[in-house]
Amino acid sequence: MLSRVADNLYWFSRYIRRAENTARLVGVSGQLQLDLPRSARFAWRPLVETVGAADAFAKLYPDSADSASEADVVRFLLVDPGNPLSLRGSVRNAREILRTIRDTLPQEVWEAVNDIHLYIDEHGERGLGRRYRLDFINHVIDGCLRVSGLLTANVSRDVGYQFLRLGTALEQADMTTRIIDAGSSGLLRARSGEDEEAFRAMQWMSVLRSLAAYQMYRRHVRQRVTPELALRFLLQNDQFPRSVLFCLSRGITILPSMPSRDAVGASLKRVLDLVRKADPVKLAKGDPRPFMDQLQRGFGSLHDTIHEAYFRT
Repeated sequence: MLSRVADNLYWFSRYIRRAENTARLVGVSGQLQLDLPRSARFAWRPLVETVGAADAFAKLYPDSADSASEADVVRFLLVDPGNPLSLRGSVRNAREILRTIRDTLPQEVWEAVNDIHLYIDEHGERGLGRRYRLDFINHVIDGCLRVSGLLTANVSRDVGYQFLRLGTALEQADMTTRIIDAGSSGLLRARSGEDEEAFRAMQWMSVLRSLAAYQMYRRHVRQRVTPELALRFLLQNDQFPRSVLFCLSRGITILPSMPSRDAVGASLKRVLDLVRKADPVKLAKGDPRPFMDQLQRGFGSLHDTIHEAYFRT
């Protein structure tokens, strides 16, 4: 397979998974805000940090600063053409990639991605308001899941499919740590100290729901949501498909089906070891963000290694 095609397949799957996670994050955050009592304040700014777009947000919305409004953040994350990491930007990038490799994937995949793209163009502005936002987001999530289902059901298990799987696994692991990072950054702020513990539990429930993990958490853990248990589940559960451990372990199983590159395996195992050795109790008692930043740097290094090993021409 040409390195250009492999690169495109890898990034196509990353953009589809990124779009789905961005939509989930905005949707659950909006729902959480509506459910809050008056004694709590919801901070939208951490969502910008989640996708690593603080600089772009500052340039596009210089008056927002730390008191970023709901309207500005939602527009920035969903449809702002100036944000390449927005929902619209991710879908547009996936569509443009697919345009160049349409002969490698089923026609139904192109039709599904194009449907999402056209839907965002037609309904994106309407979906910014609270009244129609959830319908808009759910439609996009359903579209992304349809694409994932088509790829799983209709694509031959050749080396190209392995690049799709690798991209999906790395993107999901990265987005899981970013959503954890946002959750531990203080999405909810109590106006009185006596409410802080209750709001902290609500915040971690929001993190789980952002990753479609709440029901599986209840099934596996069977305890009320606490920071340490939520962290353990999202970082180290070996059965939930969006946990960091599951995604990286899947990467390990994918590599034997791809051209042998020792550097990729070594880089992947280094990040996997970090996750396995993490202490959720210690992270929950302190600040999990430095560890999430460390993992994200590890993912960045892993991506660079993958690019050097497979895509550099």
